[in-house]
Amino acid sequence: MTTMYLLIVTIVLFALFLALELAAKNKVKRLLHARTQDDRSKRVEWSRRSNRLRLAWIASLAGVLVSGAVTFAGGGPKEYNLSDIHGLGYSPDGQRLYIPAHNGIKVYSQGAWSEGPGEKHDYMGFSAVDDGYYSSGHPAPGSNAKNPFGLVKSTDEGKSFEPLSSYGEIDFHLMSASYRKHTVYALDPMPMSGSKTAFDSGGLYYTLDEGKTWTKSGAAGVAGQPIALAVHPSDDAIVAIGSSEGLYLSKDYGQTFETMLPGSQVTSLFFTEQGDLFAGAYKSGAVLVRVDVNTKTTTELVIPALTEDSIAYFAQNPANEKEYAFATFNRDMYLSNDQGKSWTRIASQGRTISLQQKE
Repeated sequence: MTTMYLLIVTIVLFALFLALELAAKNKVKRLLHARTQDDRSKRVEWSRRSNRLRLAWIASLAGVLVSGAVTFAGGGPKEYNLSDIHGLGYSPDGQRLYIPAHNGIKVYSQGAWSEGPGEKHDYMGFSAVDDGYYSSGHPAPGSNAKNPFGLVKSTDEGKSFEPLSSYGEIDFHLMSASYRKHTVYALDPMPMSGSKTAFDSGGLYYTLDEGKTWTKSGAAGVAGQPIALAVHPSDDAIVAIGSSEGLYLSKDYGQTFETMLPGSQVTSLFFTEQGDLFAGAYKSGAVLVRVDVNTKTTTELVIPALTEDSIAYFAQNPANEKEYAFATFNRDMYLSNDQGKSWTRIASQGRTISLQQKE
């Protein structure tokens, strides 16, 4: 909008100076055959005015051309390339959708994309909670932060973060936090060589105190390669793991798991406020299933056709339960405002799409 206002102002100035210069030239023309000394002095003065006004409208014309180029060439919706996607989550007020990528957090809000605040860190294991987000990952080029992050938390949308655990020692790739209880679970943490941490080996760990102490779970009953992890928003004893062989649910802090959706490759998980579980899966094709963890009944949602692709991350707006978003492994992103009845694509193979743009 600022560039449009500038364009309007420069057009007005151009028209004004041009009109005044033409009026001055006309005045000079009328005094061309002046006979008195007074009229000749007036002619000289009007000639000077005409020259100054000519310079003014030429300068304002240049302003019109520059501001017009900025307005119509660079003033449209900003596009970004999501080289990869490491998570998905909404701000606590539901106004902004966070997408952590290799070069910092991108934000989708009110139909447009923007950069998130703060340094452009490579966040991994991103997990939104009711007062910010937990994450791991690696610092941006030139940052003074330690590498890797271990467990960190931000409560100001990424302007800064607080190191909580294993700072400079571990990169938690597969991590999830309880939205309201803030219990954090991590799968297969990988300490740096020589690190002295609470993680003596791979497996499932959780912390009730933001990383001060960690407990290793038995994870009995889980089969296949873990792909996805989710924690119940208010009952932190309930945790789910998605693997290459199915969905596994625990109600005892991950000590034991029961099998659900056997035979499916479960690629993404998300718990709703009500405790239902959204699972992105792949069998003969990509599907999105809503699971009632108490009755074990499942409801499949209609999603756009995904060719050789599947849902990597899913999120529900905490301020509007009808709004869903998901991202795929091929970096497509979709948004629904009607509980999955219809979907709008907001990124295609990593290229962001604002609502003002055509796909």
